[in-house]
Amino acid sequence: MKFLFVITNLRGGGAEKAVLKTMTALLAQGVQVFLVTLESRVDYDMLRGLECHTLTGNQQKMAKGWLGKRLLARKLRQYAGQIKPDVVVSTLPFADEVTHLAGLPNHWCRIANTLSEEIAALARTSPTRAKRRLKRYQTIYGQHGLVAVSAGVAEDLRNKLGLKSRMVEIPNPFVFADIRALAANTTGRENSQAYVVHVGRFAPQKRHDLLLDAWRQLAIPHQLVLLTDASPQLQSMIQARGLSGRVEIAGFQKNPYSWMRQADLLVLCSDHEGLPNVLIEALICGTPVVSTDCPSGPRQILGDGLPECLVPVGDVERLKAAILACLTQPPDIGRVDLQRYQSEQVAQAYQQLAGGNG
Repeated sequence: MKFLFVITNLRGGGAEKAVLKTMTALLAQGVQVFLVTLESRVDYDMLRGLECHTLTGNQQKMAKGWLGKRLLARKLRQYAGQIKPDVVVSTLPFADEVTHLAGLPNHWCRIANTLSEEIAALARTSPTRAKRRLKRYQTIYGQHGLVAVSAGVAEDLRNKLGLKSRMVEIPNPFVFADIRALAANTTGRENSQAYVVHVGRFAPQKRHDLLLDAWRQLAIPHQLVLLTDASPQLQSMIQARGLSGRVEIAGFQKNPYSWMRQADLLVLCSDHEGLPNVLIEALICGTPVVSTDCPSGPRQILGDGLPECLVPVGDVERLKAAILACLTQPPDIGRVDLQRYQSEQVAQAYQQLAGGNG
């Protein structure tokens, strides 16, 4: 059985990391796995036994316009014709569109976010662009099988985007033993002060502003550590709140698990997600979490076992109170059942796509 995964690049993001973990799980079960990146940016270590093909050379800039997408699609079609995959899985909208244009058989789009939230956010500034994006998504995703990473994402696709495509729910895979082994490593962090960690790129969706507003009101000895690349906008937000001495920007970390394990708490405060990997990873590392009850994923992970660790989206006061409560009396994270996220189960679910008609 041959799988071809298509993604824009391998920059340090959650979707990219999830795809690598999925490929790892399939390779472990003896499946042939190929990866196509549309451009040659790689922030993660490549996998042993994985053939990776890049459509844009190191010194070339990827063209994203009408013609550029079709040139990429032609290259992708040529490469796929050489390896003849049984299943094609694309991830993230740009790669989904290029793969759609390539017209490859048994093509599944892996949807990792609540797309209606993205469209709604765009509509607040440009209703015309939002309508165009909705139409484009309906055109692309209405013609292929869809892999939703959570029940909330599947519901969003059906009810908010009105899609009637064949749809399966397959979460992101996690190799618990590997995560715990990596978590046992030391971070090399010179500051030994107790800390709370946030893991996520600096983007409006992730709501660093909300976290910093809550942190400003907390009179606790902990440092706030942000695992994200530094940016002038983020630095400005920290300085404007008088938090320069209480917040550390640690940058992107290839091994975030040791940072998670040594933290007293991980906080996720997004407006929307698909299935937030960091919540599951922190729990595997033995670290309590607090999360906004955003669409979608956090409630699916925490709702049965730790509902008290969920707070309303955009609520500074409730976020502050939950952080303080969890630091004062850490919750019993053993109440959360994580078995469905085991990599073996996820790999088996993906192999069943080979018999589907994407």
